[in-house]
Amino acid sequence: MQFADLGEIRLHYQVDGDPDGAPVVFSNSLGTDLRLWDKVLPLLPAGLKFIRYDKRGHGLSSMPKPPYSMGSLVRDAELLLDHLGVKECAFVGLSIGGMIAQGLAVKRLDLVRSLVLSNTAAKIGTAEMWQERVNAVLRDGIEPMADNVMERWFSREFRNTVELELWRNMLTRQPVNGYAGCSAAIAGTDFYTPTSGLRLPALGIAGDQDGATPPDVVKETIDLIPGSRYHLIRGAGHLPCVEKPEEFAQVLTDFLKETGHV
Repeated sequence: MQFADLGEIRLHYQVDGDPDGAPVVFSNSLGTDLRLWDKVLPLLPAGLKFIRYDKRGHGLSSMPKPPYSMGSLVRDAELLLDHLGVKECAFVGLSIGGMIAQGLAVKRLDLVRSLVLSNTAAKIGTAEMWQERVNAVLRDGIEPMADNVMERWFSREFRNTVELELWRNMLTRQPVNGYAGCSAAIAGTDFYTPTSGLRLPALGIAGDQDGATPPDVVKETIDLIPGSRYHLIRGAGHLPCVEKPEEFAQVLTDFLKETGHV
């Protein structure tokens, strides 16, 4: 296990692949840890350096007292990459990880060479909706809402497999304060204006059965970046890297090759 002591926060991270390769950084969704990318990494080209991490309040990273701001989550990623000496990475973010990706690219273009925004948006939901979720989680825990979350995360076909239990367990075993803290960060985020100012290679990925960030929301966001690409994965929900890892990996590989990262 690898930890970066960044002062206010201690982040758990993992480095795979070629230690001297071009860096690809992965930032996962709300209620998941860095294992979200387990199925995809073995399918990506050799010679790349893969960096994954648990954001604050998730996985094995430390958990400051909530609520969190998106600025603090972006700052965590920035400090981690500086700590690791990473420059010009391809940054792959899913859901809240995609919001972190947008914020980091706006703040530190020296760190981010290209951007993959998967199942995310410049603004997700409303502040009122997220505050209701924060209140419910702090009052009742995550278990009562787990089945509804699974419906947003996965297609009906996947929900009929035994693997669903593993992802449901990952969600329900998530610390309440970490989940609530990151939910508050999403509630306060609207990146439409800053993201529209980005000028870098960008790819948007959506799942046609995503109940959290529907395809039109993902496309609206990626279209803010001139010259960007968009890919719809059919038969997948909010986590296509779990349901359709082969297609996800192929689309990501094609993008990395097109942008000269491979």
